[in-house]
Amino acid sequence: MSRIGKVVLALALALMGTTAGAQDASYPSKPVRILVPFSAGSLVDIIARMYGEKLSARLGQPVIVENRVGSGGIVASQALVGANPDGYTFQMVSSSHAINPTLYPKLPYDTAKDMSCVALVASSPTVIVVRNDLGVKTVRDFVTLAQKKPGAMNYGSGGVGTAAHLAGEYFMSQTGTKLEHIPYKGVQEAVTEILGGRIELAFPPVGIALPQVRANKVVALAVTGSERSPLLPDVPTAQEAGLPGFEYGIWYALVASSKTPKPIMERVAAEMRAVAALPEIRDKLVEQGILQKQVALKECDRFVEAQIKELGALVVASGAKPN
Repeated sequence: MSRIGKVVLALALALMGTTAGAQDASYPSKPVRILVPFSAGSLVDIIARMYGEKLSARLGQPVIVENRVGSGGIVASQALVGANPDGYTFQMVSSSHAINPTLYPKLPYDTAKDMSCVALVASSPTVIVVRNDLGVKTVRDFVTLAQKKPGAMNYGSGGVGTAAHLAGEYFMSQTGTKLEHIPYKGVQEAVTEILGGRIELAFPPVGIALPQVRANKVVALAVTGSERSPLLPDVPTAQEAGLPGFEYGIWYALVASSKTPKPIMERVAAEMRAVAALPEIRDKLVEQGILQKQVALKECDRFVEAQIKELGALVVASGAKPN
């Protein structure tokens, strides 16, 4: 290449770098979307709206939460992967994000390759709740009853492949019971179905079940974390209730298309950390029984990949299948 050609190329590359920098500096210049794979009122939805409100103020643009319900999160994830990867579409996910690759071997996307984790937000144990009129007060009581009537008891979740679905499958594998799975648009709807007497059992996050437990409208048999929940101090852990080694929780994270420009992902990750540090956000999460979790951006994808393996093994061991 001639000397003039090299100069022209250098100027062109410099100009490209300046343009890219200007684009990053102007981000965002329009509203940002956060897709939610479950219905309004679900814990994923609550977290997305909580963070979205604060992100909007920090980014100087509206952050719109959009519910894309269906197939345990697949509908929303497909919409994310199909959107322009320009940093204006994100998705708030739960553990089901890492469950689906094993539960559905023919997903219309590759979770690990097509999506990147921007921020790990929080985690929550689930709580095992049953109908009042079953007359059971402990996990052992319920297991005894369910074993006498295999297949007669129903449990609800927010859909096939959701964390609450897998909690039920895990419960069956550990207790030798057979329950029928009834999927809903959100796990909070499963709790409502318990109140209506249409199903017997559910595994919602603590924050979703808390109002009904405190009002004595459902019976909380155990929490599935390693420790008792400070919101339900009188409710034993599953291990204390007679299920050795039983531990299960749900995590929540913000993800983006893997093709999203890295400077934008870094900016949003930094803003998520800033929002997480706000006392009001910490207090609201505690009120929902949620523990804040944070990892560096470069570690986030590794966390999800590890969870795909760990939860995938649980799917295989439990024998969970799509309905």
